[in-house]
This record gives sequence, C-alpha cells and structure tokens, in this order.
Amino acid sequence: MPASDLVNLSGLMDNAKCFAFVRQHRWPEGVRCPGCDSPAVARDGCDDTQPCRQRYRCKACAGRFDDLTGTVLAGHHQPLRVWVLCLYFMGLNLSNRQIAAELGLAVSDVQAMTEQLRRGLVARTPAVELQGEVEVDEVYVVAGHKGQPAAVAKRGGSDSAASWQARRAAARWRRTSRRSSA
Repeated sequence: MPASDLVNLSGLMDNAKCFAFVRQHRWPEGVRCPGCDSPAVARDGCDDTQPCRQRYRCKACAGRFDDLTGTVLAGHHQPLRVWVLCLYFMGLNLSNRQIAAELGLAVSDVQAMTEQLRRGLVARTPAVELQGEVEVDEVYVVAGHKGQPAAVAKRGGSDSAASWQARRAAARWRRTSRRSSA
C-alpha cells in the first residue's frame, strides 16, 4: 500500500478533519451535485448541529445537499469521527463487542453501524462478471425436502416417472415383504 493511501488516525479524531477527509475522498476534483452531477455548486452555510458539516446549493438544479448527502453516513446521530473509528476497527477485524468497548457504545448500536457500513461498501463494489472457462470443484445438491415430498416429486426425484406416493408404497412393500419372507 503506498504511503499516500495511509490515514493518520490521530489526525482524524477531530470532526472538522473528518469532514475534510470525507470531502477530499468523495470529491477529489471538486464538489459536484449528487442530484444532477453539475460542478456549478455554491457553499450555502454550515449545518446547525455540526458546524464542520458544509452545506451546498446547486446552481443548475437548485438542489441543496451537504458533505454526507447520498452516503451511508447520512442521517445518523453518531458523530462522523465515531463512524471513521468504527470503520478503522472493522479493518482491524475486531468484533462488534470489541468495537463497542473501544468506542463506549452499546453493542446493538455498533451492530447497526457495521451493517450499514458493510452495505455501503458492497453497494460500491462492481458486479462480478465471469468470462472464459469456469471450473467448479464441489457441488451440493439437495436430495429432498423434509416434510414436503410433493416438492421433490414436482422437481423430479430419482424416479421421475413414479409419484412420491408410489415410491413410498413400494418402499413400504419392500420392508414388509422382507420380514415375512425371512
């Protein structure tokens, strides 16, 4: 990993630096409107509850947005620095219980945060497209559905011509005929 990709966590403990970090990585070539993707954007003050959170107004579509609009971090009550630390601890492969202890939060809150972050990461990954030859090593085939023999018969069992009732009757006859012949 190049040194430019590393993040100094002690520098991100401040909310102002966290918001600057988000702006830098979200819009490396300048702020763009998430609604119409126009670069014609004007600053429109700051958020009342988080003064470091910059608001913007799009000159093209007149839409309003801020640093976190349209991200997985939008609309949550935890400060941005808590989200950044949670993401860092996830990268260290800590459990939700350990992250909760480190951040001083409830385990249920951390569970919700990690699920949200994972959903956001999965949404950004491109769909996998297989090309060329694909080799499969092992296959698991469901042989039957417990309590639902009609579903097996519908899909075709080992003897697709006979119904499940006929197979059951034949098996019952084999069991009883063995006992009587012995």
